[in-house]
Amino acid sequence: MTSYQERVKQFDKILYSDGKIDLKSLKEKSYRGIPEGNGRRSLTWRILLGYLPLDRDSWSTVVEQKRALYKQFVDEIIVQNPEANSPVIEDHPLNPNPNSNWQNFFKDNEVLLQIDKDVRRLYPDISFFSQPCEFPNQIVGSGIDRLHHRVNQSQLEVQSSSRKGFGPSLLYSAPKKKGGEDYAPLTKGDEAHWEVVERILFIYAKLNPGQGYVQGMNEIIGPIYYVFATDSNTEWREHAEADCFFCFTNLMSDIRDFFIKTLDDSPTGIRMLMVRLDKMLESADSAVHNVLQTQGIKMPYFAFRWLSLMLSQEFSLPDVLSLWDALLTDDTRCDLLMDVCIAMLKLIRNELLTNDFATNMKLLQNYPGIDIMAILEQAKSSKT
Repeated sequence: MTSYQERVKQFDKILYSDGKIDLKSLKEKSYRGIPEGNGRRSLTWRILLGYLPLDRDSWSTVVEQKRALYKQFVDEIIVQNPEANSPVIEDHPLNPNPNSNWQNFFKDNEVLLQIDKDVRRLYPDISFFSQPCEFPNQIVGSGIDRLHHRVNQSQLEVQSSSRKGFGPSLLYSAPKKKGGEDYAPLTKGDEAHWEVVERILFIYAKLNPGQGYVQGMNEIIGPIYYVFATDSNTEWREHAEADCFFCFTNLMSDIRDFFIKTLDDSPTGIRMLMVRLDKMLESADSAVHNVLQTQGIKMPYFAFRWLSLMLSQEFSLPDVLSLWDALLTDDTRCDLLMDVCIAMLKLIRNELLTNDFATNMKLLQNYPGIDIMAILEQAKSSKT
């Protein structure tokens, strides 16, 4: 038996044996990368993201309740659309009342504009998100307008709902579709994967009005949805949308401070995390730290995107999945992430020490294709 086969055997024993999941062992095995196939990654992420309890016997009850709850969200927020279906005679587009149906319409439209733009550019190098999903939501074909059809771009002035403070230029490399074209229309009754992600994000925004949708959340949900929607297990794959919603919600509850500007200076705010990362770099590699300081390369220039998007834009999707196998084992959602960022800097230290400002900026904002396991090993060795 090869070492890989032995690792698969050990992983399956943890994941599929009777009794409760040994979470410590599952995390240890996941850090090295979850073996492909047999729905291992999909199931493990559901556990690591707090959707599935450790007691296997309760899984069927939990998923039945959660999926029914998500259906209720879809019915109330997408199908019934109370704001649109309860017109008030005295209401009008200039009504300043925050409870005005028109005000709600404008707010929803603004959020949808941003979500619609962002989900269409998810991993443009692969065709997955533009392809029709195998199990379209029940509302497709029911006469209910799809969300992207509700976006009224001709009558509203677009106001970006991106996170203010550092700006979208630091979040995105803004990839474009080849040739600049939009996604091709699908056959009637089909819906693309990006439409499913759009619905999840809109429902999340409506249920979390204090935070709403912030540019970059699409990059957080993208890997989760991809893993669930490509599960080899048909039953899990069929409910990818509902399960993804709750896993994304759980993850966002852990990292929500990354996306709220008023919490930048809190211990878990993004600004303080960058200050902490800067101090970690100074301690771990003073030579690299000094070069960045001398050249005027500040942490927000690259680390804001690294941290807030959990490195989801720095690597290809397969590498992101392997990286998140490890990152999701960290309950803090940031300690291991920061160790990985330091490891990434260490692995390109020779280039950083010899390059000029422009070349270093390009290197940091377009990180080279270094093996993910090498990065994780570097992060692990630095802690021992």
